[in-house]
Amino acid sequence: MKSATRSLASGPLLDFRVMAMAVAAALALAVSASDARQRGQRSAADGPHAPTASSVQRSRGADGAVDAVRTGRHGGTATVDRYRDGSGATDARITGPKGGVSTVDRTRGADGLVDSRVTGPKGGVTTTDRMRGSDGLVDKTVTGPKGGVSTVDRGRGADGLVDKTVTGPKGQSTVFDRSRGTDGVVDTAISGPKGTTVIDRSRGADGVVDAVRTGPNGRVSTVDRSRGSDGLVDRTITGANGGVTTVDRTRGADGVVDSLTTGPIGGTTLVDRSRNADGTVNRIVTTTPATGR
Repeated sequence: MKSATRSLASGPLLDFRVMAMAVAAALALAVSASDARQRGQRSAADGPHAPTASSVQRSRGADGAVDAVRTGRHGGTATVDRYRDGSGATDARITGPKGGVSTVDRTRGADGLVDSRVTGPKGGVTTTDRMRGSDGLVDKTVTGPKGGVSTVDRGRGADGLVDKTVTGPKGQSTVFDRSRGTDGVVDTAISGPKGTTVIDRSRGADGVVDAVRTGPNGRVSTVDRSRGSDGLVDRTITGANGGVTTVDRTRGADGVVDSLTTGPIGGTTLVDRSRNADGTVNRIVTTTPATGR
């Protein structure tokens, strides 16, 4: 459910999430930059529709923290080295394909919440300060490398559900208002600078939750989930323009869930996961463009 909400409502929060997820962004951007430089070096023999693959290889260090090596679709490699500091918090050192280094320094405040300081390869710093409000819910303030400030203010409504207001560095606000429908499923109204988006969830006969998203312009997209014979939940996403995307999940012999996503014009993305002896999970993502694209 949470993943569907993110995918359906990520637009209004792009600026904030780029800051709040600075670690993932630093790693992804580093690999993507290397990939972009290497695209022009692909041989003509590859063809315009040749599959490309990216991978994440994880391992658990002696201190119990999980490290990772991420290889992009065109060979660029970035590493994430995690380690525990004296306070027990997990810090990280991220090295990009060209050697640029980012660091993540986490600290536990007097209130017990974990704050973080991310220093990018060019020295820019992003800080995240979490605090518990009088209602017991955790709010946070994110200050970016150029001084822009974003905030997340959570509050509990009369129905007991947690709502939130996200204010970006330029003062724009997005309000998430959750409510419980008569079927017991939680719906969401997202009001942002460009209008209101409504996500109406309902439980199907198979017990799985579906969703209908109506955007500010009245356009509708849907997510239809179904449980396969293997017990895993698949989904069919119909976009506002009528294009259909399907996600088919399967459980491998090692017990880890793989997935095959087929896009509206036929391109596919295969995610193949495998479990290591230390319990960490690796991932190989193979993307095959649609024929004629």
